[in-house]
Order: sequence, then structure tokens, then C-alpha cells
Amino acid sequence: MNITNDSGDAGSLRRGVAILKLLATSGSRGLALTELAARASVPHPTVHRVLKQLMAENLATHNTDTKRYRLGPLAFELGLACSTMYDIRDICTPFMDTLAEMSGDTAYLVVRSGFEAVCIHRCEGNFPVRALVLEVGSRRPLGVGAGGLAILSAIDDAERKEVIARVAPTLPAFGKLDANTLEQACESARTRNAAIIQNRVTLGITAIGKPFRNSLGQPVGALSVAALTERMSAQHIRKIDDALGRAVKSVERKLSSMNTI
Repeated sequence: MNITNDSGDAGSLRRGVAILKLLATSGSRGLALTELAARASVPHPTVHRVLKQLMAENLATHNTDTKRYRLGPLAFELGLACSTMYDIRDICTPFMDTLAEMSGDTAYLVVRSGFEAVCIHRCEGNFPVRALVLEVGSRRPLGVGAGGLAILSAIDDAERKEVIARVAPTLPAFGKLDANTLEQACESARTRNAAIIQNRVTLGITAIGKPFRNSLGQPVGALSVAALTERMSAQHIRKIDDALGRAVKSVERKLSSMNTI
């Protein structure tokens, strides 16, 4: 991104927004001044001046030990306020209905919440025996379950290692998982372009998940489909995998279009 030609109040606002976007994609580690300046293609003094303004408004914070900048508490508060106006469930429900109808199985929507994946919606198919493995509102460590694993596998390497280290003590309660197994599962999900879990968390259940990204390219949620393992033939898995791919692309297009309103 290059915003060096902007001038005046509009230019200052544009530079501030650009830096906030960069901070939003940097995770908990944040970015150093030199990294921010390089990515924004803006001189160091200008970035430093904008950061001082953002910090004065609690939109950014500075860690004096690491010399890195992160999003500030006001950004979190604004995000909470925005979440009441833009409900991801409204965007995802039509595509989840299609998934459930097409497969006959249960479609789930999970979103990332820190080091956890939270189920916020599900749509049930018409197959008589349903795989109701997640209740709406339930939380699991990020990486447990097909949706959470899909999100974790899409996170950049440094942040993923941090997440796995944080959730490692809780993993043995979920199908004898450990940090190494979870890292291997992420590698497999990236290779397959889908997270597939079979008889791991819930005996007799197979689930497939794919992540979707917001307009900043960050993996914020996932759609998944769960069914009895005996129903999950290779053909059925391919069918669901293709449908999930179309669904997450549609969700991402919707999220991107919201950003242009």
C-alpha cells in the first residue's frame, strides 16, 4: 500500500486508517515502527506522528519492552459496537442452509474468539440421524473440531505456534490431542485445503471445515459439515468439500462488499 501522495486532513485520515489495518493484521505481537513504515510506504517520521495520534485516542498501544505497536482498547470497543450492526450469521445462514440441504447433514458456523473457536450457528439437514456435536454458544480451544482447525491452519506460522502453545494444556481432554498432533493436523489441513477430522473429537463422527477471511485477509471464522462417519464416503467428502469451497468464497465476497459500502 502506498499513501505517500495524500495531503491535508483527508490524507492524515487515510494514513491513520491504513496503519490501523496493518495493526489489525499483525496479531498480538504487533509491528515495529520500521515494519509499519515499510508496509505502508510512508516515511518513519510520518508513521510515528500518526501512531502518536492513534495512541492518544486509545486506538493503538506501544510496548516499551518489545518496541512494537498493537491495536488499542478503543479499537476493541468499536468492534463490539459494530458487531451489533453486522451479524455474520445473517451473511452465512443462506449458504449454510444450502450446505445442509445438499448434504443432508449438519452445517456449523464457528468464529475465532482469542484462543478459542465459538459455535454461533448451525443448520440441520434432513438425514434422520443428525451429527449434533456442537451446541450454539459452545467454546473449544482453537484447533479442536473441524471449524477451529480450519481457522488455526489458516493463521500465519508465528501466531499459530503461539496459539498451540497456549491451548496445549487443554488438548488431552479432546481425543488425546497434544501440541505435536495439532501442528501435524494443521499441516494436513493446509495440504488438503480443508480440515478433516474423523472419529477424533467425537467417536463415530467425521467433519470437514474450511476457513473464511475478512476484507483484511484474516481468517475470522469457518464453515463446517459434520456427519456420521459411515456416511462419509470418499465421494460424499468430495461433494461436501466442493460445496464448502463455494460457500466460503461466497461469504468472503459478502464480507468484502460490506467493506466498500
